[in-house]
Amino acid sequence: MKNEKKSKGQLKNYMYWPLLMTAVIVLMNVPLYCFNQTAGIYVSVFAAVYFAVVLVMYLVNRSGIRSEVINFATQYGTVQKKLLDEFQIPYVLLDYKSKILWMNKEFSEITEKDKKYYKSIATIFPTITREKLDKEEIGDDFHVEWNERVYRVKADRLYFDEKNVDAALIDLDANNQYLIALYLFDETDLHYYIQENRELQLVSALIYIDNYEEALDSIEEVKRSLLVALIDRKVSKYFSEKDSIIKKLEKDKYFVVFRHKYLDELIRDKFSILEEVKTIKVGNEMAVTLSMGVGISTASYSQKYEYSRMAIDLALGRGGDQVVIKEGEKITYFGGKSRQVEKMTRVKARVKAHALREIFESREQIFIMGHSISDMDAFGAAIGMYCAAQVMGKKAYIVLNDVTSSLRPMKECFTEDKGYPEDMFIESEEAMELVNYRSVVVVVDTNRPNYTECPELLGRTRNIVVFDHHRQSSEVIENAVLSYIESYASSTCEMVAEVLQYFDENIHLKPNEADSIYAGILIDTNNFMTKTGVRTFEAAAYLRRCGAEVTRVRKLLRDDMAAYKARAEAVRHAQVYRGAFAISICPAGSNVESPTIAGAQAANELLNIVGIKASFVLTEYNEKIYISSRSIDEINVQLIMERLGGGGHLNVAGAQLKDCTVDEAKRKIQETLDQMLEEGDIEV
Repeated sequence: MKNEKKSKGQLKNYMYWPLLMTAVIVLMNVPLYCFNQTAGIYVSVFAAVYFAVVLVMYLVNRSGIRSEVINFATQYGTVQKKLLDEFQIPYVLLDYKSKILWMNKEFSEITEKDKKYYKSIATIFPTITREKLDKEEIGDDFHVEWNERVYRVKADRLYFDEKNVDAALIDLDANNQYLIALYLFDETDLHYYIQENRELQLVSALIYIDNYEEALDSIEEVKRSLLVALIDRKVSKYFSEKDSIIKKLEKDKYFVVFRHKYLDELIRDKFSILEEVKTIKVGNEMAVTLSMGVGISTASYSQKYEYSRMAIDLALGRGGDQVVIKEGEKITYFGGKSRQVEKMTRVKARVKAHALREIFESREQIFIMGHSISDMDAFGAAIGMYCAAQVMGKKAYIVLNDVTSSLRPMKECFTEDKGYPEDMFIESEEAMELVNYRSVVVVVDTNRPNYTECPELLGRTRNIVVFDHHRQSSEVIENAVLSYIESYASSTCEMVAEVLQYFDENIHLKPNEADSIYAGILIDTNNFMTKTGVRTFEAAAYLRRCGAEVTRVRKLLRDDMAAYKARAEAVRHAQVYRGAFAISICPAGSNVESPTIAGAQAANELLNIVGIKASFVLTEYNEKIYISSRSIDEINVQLIMERLGGGGHLNVAGAQLKDCTVDEAKRKIQETLDQMLEEGDIEV
């Protein structure tokens, strides 16, 4: 509209300019009379004739010029409309309600709609909704599919004044003075070549046999070569069908390279090789399990291999018998349904003990912390690390913010009158003031930075040690100088007890120190009923020799009446879902000092009910919903909790949910169970 007004103004000036020149000539003639009257008369006559001629030409040609301008504009508009209608790019004009006002010939042909199709654009492309187009900023281009073609859609808003629009023709709202223009760019071929290029890219994978030595030891010597040959054959056959290159690096390690397009097939197959190798039986009592790490990267082949190495480390750290796919920061898990086999050798514990000793020797300050809302396993492991530091003559602190009711009797065993320093236990604020870059931070019973008592402490030093028995997730403590994570261990206290035996010959635990570590094992194994192995009882025997007393520990672990009633209420109000899952809510009243611990105990109690395969107890505490999940052997609760952002073990796991109510959290658990049952990840 602005261009039209500007054109009329220029045309008007052009036509009026000769008339205005008459006034200029007259003004110039006035001084001429002063010098030469005769010349002034001649100029005046010329000006009069000039004005008369110009005026006649203006009056005669005015209508003709305007008519020619209008004809040109009409022809120009017709050409524009024809060009737009025959534009090779599909184009459609919508009102602010996303209804079609006009479409060009190309758009009409590809959508097979008549030009008088005045319906919503969503009736053609369901993904292009009014809500999507009604945003303040339409945003980046997006893609739609139509008749097996892929189009990139670009949307623009066309604003105008209401006075320039015929309200009878276009329905406009006072606040919606715009139209929407959509352009469709056919990118089917581009998408095809991108997909083909992606499918032809190579993917690297590392495959490890989790229990190679243990499986061989379980059969006769003459059959061992047969077992190895059958494993090799299973692996080779599975991947050779995918046009892969398989290279055996060591006796229990393979390197595989295959095209990316086969990865989708393996995912749909859910990596059945994990279950196939378990069927190999040549007299071996123990089933063979595999772990696999897959690396995907567009940067370089070396980056792909590095990702596969990181993925296999994560798979092994999570207990093996699973596949981990790492693509940048995205990590996907498959398998992990079986219990990890306990390793009988203590070589790793001895190596870690010597490494820990070397780290302690070169540092002056040692800070030990577990996870927030510390439990007995974290407390006992911290006490064990504190004893190791004391033997080395190093100053050690245990970072402990909140002391729960279950920990208080045990903590009271470490007071000044019993020979322990006043600053043995400190809070996060004091730890942040004391720590420096040469300090050592030892994290026990967790490998997630956000779960620790003081996550900020991890950023104040480069010397971090991690001892944990939980399966690793994508969120881990990075750059640890020493990491000892064994998910087959019953508890972190069991691991610490083993390490202490190799740490120093002169180390002697006091009875109350041995009680703390023993209590951690006792709680995490539910009185040696779950997740126990030979090494668990050996660690308990070592602690018993150090002076741990079962009766004394039992007295220290007794609950108060309020916690016992809360646990009983949770069991009483439990609901059975799908005939196999017990779901309950633990009351978090003001009388219950440690409701999360009561919830965990209630989850253990629910497993004593016939027919219950897994239990879930929800506790609302500190504006979070804490979920404690337990199972005996049939259901992997760790996989369920990982869907909710948590983790743990096959039989013991948990999660924390924010910004939701208890009822919403309960529905999330039920929806997750339904989904996993439908997908076949768990079976009732």
